[in-house]
Amino acid sequence: METLKLSAVKRDKSLKAKKLLLEKKIPIEYYGNGVENLSLQVEATDFRRLFKKAGFNTVISIEFEGKKYPVLVHEVAVHPLTDDFLHVDFKAVKMDEEVETTIPLEFVGTSIAVKDFSGTFINNFDEVEVKCLPKYLVPFIEVDISALEDFNSQITIKDLVVPKGITLMHEEDESVCSVVPPRVEEEKPVEESVEGATPVAEENKEEK
Repeated sequence: METLKLSAVKRDKSLKAKKLLLEKKIPIEYYGNGVENLSLQVEATDFRRLFKKAGFNTVISIEFEGKKYPVLVHEVAVHPLTDDFLHVDFKAVKMDEEVETTIPLEFVGTSIAVKDFSGTFINNFDEVEVKCLPKYLVPFIEVDISALEDFNSQITIKDLVVPKGITLMHEEDESVCSVVPPRVEEEKPVEESVEGATPVAEENKEEK
């Protein structure tokens, strides 16, 4: 897999975070696994482009002062209105030690139960917890829902096609997705009489 790289420089502590953001730079922190904490800054456009590819489950190489630091994105702070990144935490990883993280699921294919029988697709997982060496991490795991042919079908954890080197941290029989039948609305019973109407029998009785 292509190694994703991100150039960083030492954070200018003379600038407040707000000023740094106005200059289209993002303050970042590098820490974890017994390494020395580093306060750095990166170009906002560089990180946005990289994060779109990497997400939280792809190893990134931060390049700083001639050294390379393998990391995973651990946490991001985003402005609620502009979606601009305000701060990013990177966690150090060791390439020879397993990491525990999550990988998103990408649902592909067409379910007959949905297409032909108007069922509703239900997914119980958007992502799965995994354990593996950093080099085996992937951006997503595909789930082919064409196996959902009727309302009795389901795809479980053991049915997932997982890339080499990745261990799923779930019970094998947990349901990942299924299709439920369309909701049938109960027909309202036909009312035998209309409220407020005079029964025909009574009208005939008065005419006599």
